[in-house]
Amino acid sequence: MKTVYSDKHHLHHGQAELFAGKLVPCFEMPSRADMIFAEVKKRNLGEILVPQNFDRTRIERVHRPAYVDFLEQAWADWTAIGETTDILPICTPARDMRSDRIPQNIHGRVSYFSFDTTAPITSGTWTAAKTAADVALTAQNLITKGARSAFALCRPPGHHASSDYYGGYCFLNNAAIAAQGFRDAGAARVAILDVDYHHGNGTQSIFYDRSDVYFASVHGDPATSYPFFLGYGDETGRGPGEGCNANYPLAAGTSAETWFEALEIACAGVQRYQPDALVISLGVDTYEGDPISYFKLKSEDFLKMGDRLARLDLPTLFVMEGGYAVEDLGVNTVNVLEAFAHKNP
Repeated sequence: MKTVYSDKHHLHHGQAELFAGKLVPCFEMPSRADMIFAEVKKRNLGEILVPQNFDRTRIERVHRPAYVDFLEQAWADWTAIGETTDILPICTPARDMRSDRIPQNIHGRVSYFSFDTTAPITSGTWTAAKTAADVALTAQNLITKGARSAFALCRPPGHHASSDYYGGYCFLNNAAIAAQGFRDAGAARVAILDVDYHHGNGTQSIFYDRSDVYFASVHGDPATSYPFFLGYGDETGRGPGEGCNANYPLAAGTSAETWFEALEIACAGVQRYQPDALVISLGVDTYEGDPISYFKLKSEDFLKMGDRLARLDLPTLFVMEGGYAVEDLGVNTVNVLEAFAHKNP
């Protein structure tokens, strides 16, 4: 299995996030991707490629141009008013406030385009996020040209970013950009299977009205787990997309056995959809040692996960999402990939 990777992810290195009422060091840090990359090399998973540089229009196939403009310009606008610290929002628009006007002030624009306080924008965030999207598109292109599988080692992650907002450590939705890339390259139907502990609210929102992209997610119940406001089982798509969205929320403390039962149901849904390509939003924060997640998978369970995904027998793109038990992150991630590649080279 080929891996696409860029060390430009180091350019995004937030100093702190607001978590549980206090500023704490960011759980999403450069060492996450470093640990995974080291394990990919250690196990000789396959060739490692650098990403191509794609035109911004590829991003705008799923993200609104005004939002992409904001991300590209945010740091310059921030420093233009004399600020030098990382950027965090100062408010969140409430349900009875207006959303049809984008504020002129940078503080207002940050609050308009974000939904939480976990994703500080730094001087290098745009370059890192754009490069992560390029990593996903490069890996998608490998599969379009005939590869059976590929791994996009993306950082920052992406599945919480919607068409015009960021949060949850995510700025550009790498999995959604890649799925649209498959569609634009001729795939009639694409499935996205999200196995991160946290629901991929951004991915769901982007494709919720569409029948050409099927989204399934096994995740922590939003009644008690972030992102709280999407991910319930009754969210099944809208209009043309009805029946093309499937959520499998599970209680905190869920065992590996119960988690795999839900994965089996999700895989059956993917098979019924009969996609031409599959995108896996690969979060491994389902691990029992993850500091901000609450499932009970062990390292060996990620081998089992890779084996089950391989039995779908589809051209498969793995896009890296979450996982915050940094010391174990490389082993858990590559366990999935290695087991998959063993069954589906």
